[in-house]
Amino acid sequence: MSVTSLLGPAQIRELAEQAGIRPTKTLGQNFVIDAGTVRKIVRQADVVVGERVVEIGPGLGSLTLGLLEAGADVVAVEIDPVLARLLPTTVARHLPGLERVDDEPTADGAPVVRLRDAEGHDRLTVVLSDALDVHVLPGPPPTALVANLPYNVSVPVLLTFLERFASLERLLVMVQAEVADRVAAPPGSRTYGVPSVKAAWWASARRTATVGRSVFWPVPNVDSALVRLDRREPPAIPVTRGEVFAVVDAAFAQRRKMLRSALAGVAGSSEAAVTALVAAGVDPQARGETVDVEGFARVAAQLAVVARTSDDGTDRDRPGTVAP
Repeated sequence: MSVTSLLGPAQIRELAEQAGIRPTKTLGQNFVIDAGTVRKIVRQADVVVGERVVEIGPGLGSLTLGLLEAGADVVAVEIDPVLARLLPTTVARHLPGLERVDDEPTADGAPVVRLRDAEGHDRLTVVLSDALDVHVLPGPPPTALVANLPYNVSVPVLLTFLERFASLERLLVMVQAEVADRVAAPPGSRTYGVPSVKAAWWASARRTATVGRSVFWPVPNVDSALVRLDRREPPAIPVTRGEVFAVVDAAFAQRRKMLRSALAGVAGSSEAAVTALVAAGVDPQARGETVDVEGFARVAAQLAVVARTSDDGTDRDRPGTVAP
């Protein structure tokens, strides 16, 4: 499927003027004005015809039109009421023959507008909501998330959608270059930290391209990059994700501390932390930046063993019962 054209600089500014929109730093609004960049994002996301794709922060519709051009059915989550109202009109101008349907709100209470083709197929569904408040999406489950994410909420949005929507197989997002580096960083690198580990729980991440500032309006003060995440199975351990993430947060709360000290609080003592770390096969003198997500998962599992042993006063669950 194709559309007559994607949005260019003049069209973006005209749409913004007609709607009385002035991009705000508060909402992280930097609109993409380059069709080539839009198509690069869609290509790198491997979007296919008929795929259900969720887009966060569609703004004036540049990327939305690129996804529709590729044949995807788009669920767009927009926090700005003015932009949410404008998007269906913009898309309808580029894809004639679509009928607007004002639907029932989602289970979260978010207003929903659909653009439906003559066969009754929903090509665009607009959900007016803060992405972090979304727990359900209308229609079939999406298999991909593709978005130009606001810089100030990019990591929370990524982690939230990976957690809440198990149907998502891959995510391709444009974010601040520094954020892309942190999300995709391997253990031992300078930028490896909490976002790196938590993203790795859900997916394998890699930075795929750098994006110049000139493709945005207004021009941001930072560079951007594309990062792709492909879902994988989390580590198989007998503790919850929350318990693992608590260990991760503690390990990086004071980056320069050795793990035996950094984890003393969650373990109950430095001695208990050392016991769990050794049983998990992690050097107690190491720092969090050297441990991968599987290592943190093993440590969390062994901390649970230490806690049970301490609670009942026996050694029947001696550290080491969870294989390092």
